[in-house]
Amino acid sequence: MIASLKQPALGLRANLPQFALLMLVNAFVGSMVGLERAVLPVLAVQDFHVAAATAVLGFIVSFGLIKALTNLAAGGLADALGRKRVLVVGWLFALPVPLIILAAPSWGWVIAANAFLGVNQGLCWSLTVNMKADLVGPQRRGLALGLNETAGYASAGVAALVSAPLAAAFGLRQGPFGLAAIVAVAGLVVSLLLVHETRPHVAVEYQEASPQRLQRLSGGIGSLRTWLDRDLLACSQAGLVNNLNDVVAWGLLPLMLLSRGLRLGQIAVVSGGYALSWGLLQTGTGALSDRWGRRGLIVGGMLVQGLALAAISQVSGLGPWLFAAVVMGAGTAMVYPTLLAAVGDIAAPEKRASGVGIYRLWRDLGYPLGAVVAGLLADLAGIPVSILAIGVLTAASGLVAAGLLRETRPEYKLVPR
Repeated sequence: MIASLKQPALGLRANLPQFALLMLVNAFVGSMVGLERAVLPVLAVQDFHVAAATAVLGFIVSFGLIKALTNLAAGGLADALGRKRVLVVGWLFALPVPLIILAAPSWGWVIAANAFLGVNQGLCWSLTVNMKADLVGPQRRGLALGLNETAGYASAGVAALVSAPLAAAFGLRQGPFGLAAIVAVAGLVVSLLLVHETRPHVAVEYQEASPQRLQRLSGGIGSLRTWLDRDLLACSQAGLVNNLNDVVAWGLLPLMLLSRGLRLGQIAVVSGGYALSWGLLQTGTGALSDRWGRRGLIVGGMLVQGLALAAISQVSGLGPWLFAAVVMGAGTAMVYPTLLAAVGDIAAPEKRASGVGIYRLWRDLGYPLGAVVAGLLADLAGIPVSILAIGVLTAASGLVAAGLLRETRPEYKLVPR
């Protein structure tokens, strides 16, 4: 009873068991989407005979649009109702996804299943981000979000690699999406029975904030009009373009590799290499952003991604494609957790979930926008031209961030907590 009344402490060490559980939960979240990365574009062509790139990428449109809108709702719901409740609801939306795909008589059913997946990803990923930020406080926010994204995207990479042998052994649908059903149940059980509410940690962070930081945070982030804050505008446009170029890796790259004669296993290696590079490097980049600052990693990461996409469009062969995909993943690792940390820096603690939700809305609108733009370009001019154009756009986004973004990292003395 006495222990339950004790004020929670901020910091990674003080909250390590819950932090580790949330990493496991986000590993399940990442696995759900990773199992699709190499398989769904191939499934569209081979099982449902979908020819146009725009039609194939329809599953990303439904996923991204619903996920973007869910991100916005997730922040407000988490602030109002509590983190854990919203996390559990997110897993309930995951349960029908593999069942719909397994039974799908047409490609439209797969697109519908990805709308459910968008709700799952929007709620569950948003909540693992916010709950980790709640637990560790501002001093280690970059490290915490780097670890969160590592758990999610490394698991997505492993799942992409595993999907090919599963498809070969049990069928293109039965293997990957049978495993997805198990992952969805596991995520729900862990979230419901083992994860704790983290809102009490938000109050502690507010009590410990310096007067200068309280003044900086007094306005918080509460408007979709991101152009009213130059830092949020810089982060939001970079996040949108980052996910726009992820459409290339998720949707167009497998189609291009399939057309060049690569087998499903080889496509999975390239897709998995990209996601693993992105996932595993984020722990380091998130921690570096706590020490070096956010701005340089964001600008540099966008430029690296742009160069890698240009290389993917021009090279040929499994080795060069894999190398370029890994470099692209490294650029994404520089950007992804750092953008989240920067938004967390400029949002008031009690409004952080809403602020992150607004950023994630704009970021994940990059999925449907990218699917439409990249798909139309691919149908009109060919997949390599589409990939090159998205690479140029990504580099331009990095230059926009360089011009707009100020350093947001709080000036704290970093000590182990």
